[in-house]
Amino acid sequence: MYGWEMLSFNIHDGFLEAIVRGNRSGLLTAADYNNLCQCETLDDIKMHLTATEYGPYLQNEPSPLHTTTIVEKCTLKLVDEYKHMLCQANEPLSTFLQYITYGHMIDNVVLIVTGTLHERDVNELLEKCHPLGMFDSIASLAVAQNMRELYRLVLVDTPLAPYFSECITSEDLDDMNIEIMRNTLYKAYLEDFYKFCQKLGGATAEIIIGTELTRDDRRKLYSNFGLLHPYGHEELAVCEDVDQVRGAMEKYPPYQSIFSRISYGESQMLDKAFYEEEVRRLCLSFEQQFHYAVFFAYIRLREQEIRNLMWISECVAQNQKSRVHDSVVFIF
Repeated sequence: MYGWEMLSFNIHDGFLEAIVRGNRSGLLTAADYNNLCQCETLDDIKMHLTATEYGPYLQNEPSPLHTTTIVEKCTLKLVDEYKHMLCQANEPLSTFLQYITYGHMIDNVVLIVTGTLHERDVNELLEKCHPLGMFDSIASLAVAQNMRELYRLVLVDTPLAPYFSECITSEDLDDMNIEIMRNTLYKAYLEDFYKFCQKLGGATAEIIIGTELTRDDRRKLYSNFGLLHPYGHEELAVCEDVDQVRGAMEKYPPYQSIFSRISYGESQMLDKAFYEEEVRRLCLSFEQQFHYAVFFAYIRLREQEIRNLMWISECVAQNQKSRVHDSVVFIF
């Protein structure tokens, strides 16, 4: 539903919306994926991708190729596009674009802290960090021994600082505390992003919108908004296995359609079903105009495309072509 934004949107944001809608046409099609799934080697994949928008990023890569090289170069294209949009954006679009990267920042923080806990080399961990989630002091995360030090020494000067109010404790960092920290940060981040989108209003607000934890701990990690809030979250908090989750979710029509595609016991297919539903909704966001959701949708669709390419490349590299279609989510 359009409000007054349709009168002034194009003054500041029309150029970038046109750019992102043009970039969308460069996403791989079903025909591209069918051709990629028939490739016999990683060099065949490179040959096909050189005819797409990934061509300039892969054409000078020598053989033999590795899956990590393909993923890194494809991610580099996404980063370049994101930086171009951010440099051209005015407020509040620039803030919206920055919000999109906060999830990657959280993942990078968890990766560095977990890797350090298991005595992994910091430089090796930095290479595995997502480039959209990098910040200046990220290498210093390795010196923190507990949540309080993590905040005081490193994160106080990052955009994640406001989200740490619920996780600052003096407990030493271990695998369980780190996972709780991840989920608590994601909850705070998503709620903050949700409030920001609500503040923007209009079509943007309309469109965007298995551990050892106790049930009370689980409840604390659920966001305070969404279709499942509050009764669905209460039911999820008491679930002990995937089938119980299925029983709770089938009461809600959007989730019922997802679980209807999965047989009982096929929990490994749940991720793909959710990815397919996410892609469907992301594509629908392009059906409206004068809103920021298309920027969010494009970044997420590119990330799904990179996941597809990583899966196909791994299947080809490991000679598992019979499984190549198992996790590929078609976008168009």
